[in-house]
Amino acid sequence: MKTDRMLGIIAVLQQNKRVTAPYLAERFEVSRRTINRDIEDICRAGIPIVTTQGKGGGIALMEGFRLDASVFTVDELRNILTGLRTLESVTPRSPGLAEKLAGGKRELPLEEELAINLSSFYKASLPEKIQLLREAVRKRKLVTFHYYYPKGEEEKRVEPYRVIFHWSDWYLYGYCVRRQGFRLYKLQRLWELELLEEGYRPREFPEEAGRFCARLADGYRITASFDPQMKYRLVEEYGPDCYTVLPDGRLEAELGFTGPERAAEWLLSFGGAARVTAPEDLRRRIRQAAEEILKNDNET
Repeated sequence: MKTDRMLGIIAVLQQNKRVTAPYLAERFEVSRRTINRDIEDICRAGIPIVTTQGKGGGIALMEGFRLDASVFTVDELRNILTGLRTLESVTPRSPGLAEKLAGGKRELPLEEELAINLSSFYKASLPEKIQLLREAVRKRKLVTFHYYYPKGEEEKRVEPYRVIFHWSDWYLYGYCVRRQGFRLYKLQRLWELELLEEGYRPREFPEEAGRFCARLADGYRITASFDPQMKYRLVEEYGPDCYTVLPDGRLEAELGFTGPERAAEWLLSFGGAARVTAPEDLRRRIRQAAEEILKNDNET
């Protein structure tokens, strides 16, 4: 998510005198063009960043400028992190927030400057889940929950280790007692969550545990074209530079997904406004899904 990444870039600049755009692109698994747009947005938010060209050049915070996180209380920081899921709706320029981060005087209370609304069906349950799971991680207590996934549903008993936000979704990273292995669980599929009194001894993390994003990689690449009226969805989900205009006016995009299931689900949501060019296995999958829909419709 863009705001999450921008805060991450600011944190990196806090810890390093100067970094390069290729380094940030690799660190946050995005293109250099995306990093350049993020830097522009950070500057518009009132945080001064200097870029220099040539040997020894790079990206850095303006000399003498430093964000002071000590002006936040622990609860304020926790609330900001929890609200990252919807901070995309914040206006590009938030001078009051930037001044507070820099230690300046605030003129308006925080609640008057931005409103965080965890909209959708999950707005009531998500904060409660996050709070309970964070408590379980801190206290090293087991949790149980009912989990829904493509192969069915199952009762889980898990040692929680991290609550993770990635790609507009929240996840629990924990050790499944039954399957004896570390797993990622999407919070929107996780219900009837309970914190147990039973504790656990922390396990040594596997090598890949620190690379959560790698477990959610968008390595399944597709090419598809879309009706021009679908431009708003492409821009909303992938930005204005994600597509090219074909001679017939259709919009062509090359995108990445975690797998063919997720790609097919997303493309089918466009109805007849999307046409898949590649890969061929995805074309077959979508044709089969469309045939199944038609068959079910004829049987009703």
